[in-house]
Amino acid sequence: MQRITLIPRQIGRCGAVVAAGSLLLTACGGEQKQQNSADELHSLVPAGIRAAGVLRIGSDLNYAPVEFRDANGEETGLDPEIAAAVGKELGLRIEFVDTTFDKLLPGLHDKQYDVVMSAMSDNRQRREGTDDSGKQTGPGVDFVDYFIAGTSILVRKGNPKSISDLDDLCGHTVALQRGTTQADVIDRQTVACTKAGKPLKVKLFDNDDLALAELAAGRADADLNDFPVAAYVAQQRDGGKTFQVASAQLQPGPYGIAVPKDNPALRDALLKALNRVIRSGEYDKILTKWNVTAGAAQNAVANGGF
Repeated sequence: MQRITLIPRQIGRCGAVVAAGSLLLTACGGEQKQQNSADELHSLVPAGIRAAGVLRIGSDLNYAPVEFRDANGEETGLDPEIAAAVGKELGLRIEFVDTTFDKLLPGLHDKQYDVVMSAMSDNRQRREGTDDSGKQTGPGVDFVDYFIAGTSILVRKGNPKSISDLDDLCGHTVALQRGTTQADVIDRQTVACTKAGKPLKVKLFDNDDLALAELAAGRADADLNDFPVAAYVAQQRDGGKTFQVASAQLQPGPYGIAVPKDNPALRDALLKALNRVIRSGEYDKILTKWNVTAGAAQNAVANGGF
């Protein structure tokens, strides 16, 4: 498992005293300190974003419970709620730009939005802008890491193909979303399966719902997903009657907010804001709401992936 340097969480509380007047003074002092902290963070935001008053976030809003649209079409889930809390700390409004996952980093480099926050794993290739062979494919990004998740295998209810690990996928068909960490995992597993004489067939789709539909229809034997998404789908889709999680978490690592490498000021402002959200207790509340507390990070870090 990826090891990330962690620090204890500390939640500041105003001390209550007997005299009402003293209590009022204590509370006012706390409010003033909080306001000063917010002003300090706001001043760290790059001038262009600060002047606009909005942080634009690229995200593929099709990945419940991490990010998706509710019945009213509004952004919701783990990432949008953490982003809203970060925006409050920075004194910025949050605006999401819905983009398919494989187009997120190209869109960031084209300045279509300021950052990417979309259940995106922080890994060396994305940081360096390279593929698995080390070939340069882009300028790379910095990450501000805030959550830990591994990959899980999702199958049809009852697990008719008896799949429980990556090697069990050999000789079968897998459906998944292109451009994801899971696509990279399957690329490597395809080589292993070919060497074992049991080729693996891969079907790639623009979003995870299409991959899941392929699995539900029996045209694929498995889907690979981030663990919180796999667990959510297995529990929620058709009342838990269609899918089940068939494996333990594989290769856990951090989700990160992707920031252009030429904007270290924004990276550092996000890092400070995220740590304040974590220490305030708001982070724990959000994770509890979405039933993903197993992925809690003790503190936000920059570029902590492997």
